[in-house]
Amino acid sequence: MTTALERPPGVPARHARKLESLPERFRLDQLPGRDLDQVELLELTAAISRDRDLWTTHVAFSDDQRHYVSLHRDAHVDVWLICWTPQNDTGWHDHDISSGAVAVVQGTLTEHNLAVGVPSVETAVTIGTGYSFGPEHIHRLTGRDAGSVSIHAYSPPLWRMGQYAVTEDGVLKRKSVSYADELRPIDEI
Repeated sequence: MTTALERPPGVPARHARKLESLPERFRLDQLPGRDLDQVELLELTAAISRDRDLWTTHVAFSDDQRHYVSLHRDAHVDVWLICWTPQNDTGWHDHDISSGAVAVVQGTLTEHNLAVGVPSVETAVTIGTGYSFGPEHIHRLTGRDAGSVSIHAYSPPLWRMGQYAVTEDGVLKRKSVSYADELRPIDEI
């Protein structure tokens, strides 16, 4: 098992940590005024998951689109609450230059990792666990359970993301999108 200070190799979601085991070094009202690394982002999402008064009033669900709310944004970090149903799907995407962390506070999400020549790698991320990743990470998230909720933190803050599609010729193409756009599948891979 990895420690909170190690960066696990391979598929990040397969190394999800129990949120309760992570230290509370960061809170939204005590951020260090600099970009956070992957471990720090995971610790921040764990701390926010414990502060239920901060996010529970924003929880709402829709099968037509994911419900999401910005909980915090400054020059170094942004934090989102995202609500999921089994019909919600981000499509394949990256986070441009930002590292990120995902903490599941209700239900279960499925992280899909794009693989070449084999089916995508799927990992269930269950309530009370979280993982972090670097800007090179390409994934797709879907709701596994009705009523799933997750907290996401990014540093530096998201401005652009890449969304991926496969052409009829089998060529992978990247489309740049704004962080404010809702991610949805743009193709069927």
